[in-house]
Amino acid sequence: MAMTIALNKAGKRFNRDWIFRNLSFRFESGNSYAIIGSNGSGKSTLLQVLSGTMHVNEGSCTWADRQPVPTEKVYRQIAYCAPYLEVIEEMTLLEFLEFHGKFKPFIAGMTARKIIEELGLQAAAHKRIQLFSSGMKQRAKLAQCIYSDTPVVLLDEPCTNLDQQGIELYYTLIEKYCTNRLVIVGSNDEVEYKFCKQRLSIMDYKSF
Repeated sequence: MAMTIALNKAGKRFNRDWIFRNLSFRFESGNSYAIIGSNGSGKSTLLQVLSGTMHVNEGSCTWADRQPVPTEKVYRQIAYCAPYLEVIEEMTLLEFLEFHGKFKPFIAGMTARKIIEELGLQAAAHKRIQLFSSGMKQRAKLAQCIYSDTPVVLLDEPCTNLDQQGIELYYTLIEKYCTNRLVIVGSNDEVEYKFCKQRLSIMDYKSF
């Protein structure tokens, strides 16, 4: 399923402070985009607007495949990974992925067990996530995002807590499963978005 997200003169503020304003841009399937900017500049806020979980204060954000997608149904089309999104730590990794798969099916041919094998976490399949290292938790977050059968993948600082092996896994998953999808990465670290073909600097929308 193809997907387009369009911003038209979009602006977002908290109280009286504008995070960005007059932002017009189209994100289209089959392309990868990086939203860049300094810490605290509003990258995560923009990603949340694109996910449909946060509304703009002016202008618009719209979603469409062949037809417009209502805001209340956007979540079905989007998978999201961010440091501030928590996994269910009381569950084992296998339980967590199987639980997640009931709400957002995995891409064709994948099961929770196959995902765990690709992540290299077979030894931790039946271990409670609360006992995981920060890097292992990040792999679990990436898994529930990238393996979801959605046309849009939103990644906020996706390599947080990953070692070099984890970063290499991240790139393998992107190359293997995200080529034909709409991928948007929010980051100020080029290691996380060097594969992105287009870059949008949120700092360009700070002059009000």
